[in-house]
Amino acid sequence: MSRSYKITLLIALYIAQGLPFGFFTLALPVLLREAGYSLKEIAALSVLSLPWFLKFLWAPVLDHTGSRRAWLLGLQFASIAAALLLTRADPSADLSTLILAALVFNLLAASQDVITDGLAVRMLDQKERGLANAIQVGAYRFGMILGGGLLLAVFARTNWEVTFLSMAGLLALTVIPTFALKDPAPREDAPRYSPGQLLIIWLRRLFQRGMLRFALVIVLYRFGDQMVATLLGPFLIDQGMNKEAIALMKGTVGSGTSLLGAVLGGWLAFSAGRRTAILASGIAQAASYTLYIVAAMGLGGVSLLWVATIFEGVIGTMATVALFTLMMDASDPEHAGTDYTLFASLVVLIGPVGNISGAAVADALGYGPAFTVGAILALAGTLIVVRMLDHKPVPARVAEVWKPARASA
Repeated sequence: MSRSYKITLLIALYIAQGLPFGFFTLALPVLLREAGYSLKEIAALSVLSLPWFLKFLWAPVLDHTGSRRAWLLGLQFASIAAALLLTRADPSADLSTLILAALVFNLLAASQDVITDGLAVRMLDQKERGLANAIQVGAYRFGMILGGGLLLAVFARTNWEVTFLSMAGLLALTVIPTFALKDPAPREDAPRYSPGQLLIIWLRRLFQRGMLRFALVIVLYRFGDQMVATLLGPFLIDQGMNKEAIALMKGTVGSGTSLLGAVLGGWLAFSAGRRTAILASGIAQAASYTLYIVAAMGLGGVSLLWVATIFEGVIGTMATVALFTLMMDASDPEHAGTDYTLFASLVVLIGPVGNISGAAVADALGYGPAFTVGAILALAGTLIVVRMLDHKPVPARVAEVWKPARASA
């Protein structure tokens, strides 16, 4: 399997996951805020991402049974069918249609993600993981931008039916590389697992040495960011921007900055090491939120919002790549889908908690204090994470790539 094909395949698969997720997480909050829904009501919709947290429950089944090619094709075609069915819906008459659709798309994409992440861990060696996570985060964010930016612009100019026909067409394009995927021939000594054995594997992976400590690393590094992220769409609406302006900001600009951030993040993780990538990008991310704090004070106008979008897009993606690379390092290739899914599910769980926390602070005190709290927690979380891993890098596979400052001095 050539490197160019690996890259093409991963890009297509991660775009396919991010595209519908972007519409339901970026575009939908804008539409609901414009319709008069409160920040708390909008934040409550984040519970629809539950499949992204619960996917660790069925990850061992996807990881150890069936053909990866068959799983991927089935899930991708199901997503296309769901998008086509939504062209016949009337969301203005019943909001429950949107809620159910978001749940279905999240279930399909979360299951596909288990297979895709397992492929990435198995296909790429340690040196290539920075590249893999640059692709993962960059392509996924690009998919989200297509869904939350391009499709929002399509919706603003046309209607619901055209929007989801466009989504189905874009998803169909991402299927093409999957047809060329060839599963490796199974080893003669490869174990066959019963449902009971898969459950035991899941429990063992969940409680392996260092797992809880690494889970705390993920929570500390992500929570502040999640508090801020949920507020950005509604904040732009409340600043007087319309859907088309937000689509341009989050689409054209957001796409470019996210891709640049993914490339820079992958390069940093590869060239400077995991510790430097985590520390530098985490501190820079916390600092970037000060731009939104200033904007919330009524300073800078639309120009500052554009600058904030650029910085947040580049630096936020770099921080995500740094964390996801470390998560891939911590995953055992033999159980790649299961291990990485456990970590990724925790990242998703932080989302609704951070979203609701950010919305509660913003509703009570305003956007400025909410952005300030998020920035402080992001900075503190980064510093604590680095100190924790300097003292005890776990799981054991993390110790192979983490180089404390005192060790390199």
